[in-house]
Amino acid sequence: MQTLATGSEPRFSSGESRSTVIPPHPLRLLALGDSLIYGFGDPEGGGWVERLRRRWMSPEQQGHVLYNLGVRGDKVEQVSHRLEHEFRHRGELRHRVPDGIILSVGVNDSARLSRPNGRNFTDFEDFQTNLQILLDRAQQLCRVLFVGMTPVDPVQMPFSGCLYYNHDDQYRYKEATRLACQQRQIPYLDIFDLWLARGQDWWQPRLSSDGLHPNSAGYAALLEDVLNWDAVQRWIEGSALTTPLNAA
Repeated sequence: MQTLATGSEPRFSSGESRSTVIPPHPLRLLALGDSLIYGFGDPEGGGWVERLRRRWMSPEQQGHVLYNLGVRGDKVEQVSHRLEHEFRHRGELRHRVPDGIILSVGVNDSARLSRPNGRNFTDFEDFQTNLQILLDRAQQLCRVLFVGMTPVDPVQMPFSGCLYYNHDDQYRYKEATRLACQQRQIPYLDIFDLWLARGQDWWQPRLSSDGLHPNSAGYAALLEDVLNWDAVQRWIEGSALTTPLNAA
């Protein structure tokens, strides 16, 4: 069972039995990943993380602290390299480690270079290895949630004149991520499948003209998907004091 880290507690090993404990104080959260965390494509709200941060700034809300640590173009390896430094150097968080990490990364690893049948930006086996390192490192620090990638519009490719994204590669990389999270009892929100199940007439208008990033309507929808996720409701809203991680 997993317990929230407070600074003096031992770190978790991946084989431990652990439970989710909702702290009595406002949560201190880090969101790390690529442009989906950063919010590129949403000039109105700044992305789903920024929209959530603004909600929590209201005096009527619980006052949780949320740091947006998204970097455009990041792949799993880059996020893994900066994970612990970001975790320990966040303003007011310097005197108390964060309660949780929200990860969202992987779509950039799946891109094909120079042509539709070119090599993947990150070889699939290397991606799996990098992902395992990232998840294991994150779990040693605190509780973790993973928000999956949104589907792209392949018709709009290439992105930046050289990157070709497609649904087949997205599915392969996101499934590897979902299974790796499942093995570690990390809650995973499968946005890719969720959006595609709503139909092309639903998801396509929620992407920017580049075919890769959500637009403002897309990020608004993504935020609602995150807030409606039972794992987030139990974690952030504190609907229960203790919940098994594998209940997600």
